[in-house]
Amino acid sequence: MSGLRLRRMTEQDLDRVMELSNASFQFPWSRNLFARELDHEWSVVTLAIPPGDAPAVGFLVSWVVHDELHILNIATDPRWRRRGVAAVLLAEAFSRARAARCTLATLEVRRSNEGALLLYKAEGFRRVGIRPRYYQEEGEDAVVMVKDL
Repeated sequence: MSGLRLRRMTEQDLDRVMELSNASFQFPWSRNLFARELDHEWSVVTLAIPPGDAPAVGFLVSWVVHDELHILNIATDPRWRRRGVAAVLLAEAFSRARAARCTLATLEVRRSNEGALLLYKAEGFRRVGIRPRYYQEEGEDAVVMVKDL
């Protein structure tokens, strides 16, 4: 998607990130969880900003640990879905991870999240396992996916 600007989240962005998270997930992260990500040197929360003065339309939370990129959370404003926002966020995370000499990207995704599963497959991820009852709120399984970088 052309025209998107990417930048790191700051404390001033927490309200907008919470709006995006609440609009995207039945069980969103807490404000405190997002705020804590700002304090970890291994964590990056990237925002996708459209042209003009519009607020962020997506975010991606990732960690680089040793030689691995781990995608923890990604969301796109419902009005901006299927326009490539998530793909742009993922591409930036992959580029950053390669620069840090990462060789693998990993993530967990709800078994029922068909849209996300299709996105990750299109981005080169493959299923490698299941984490039973990973999502504690309702006991849903997670699909574990990996991508070679």
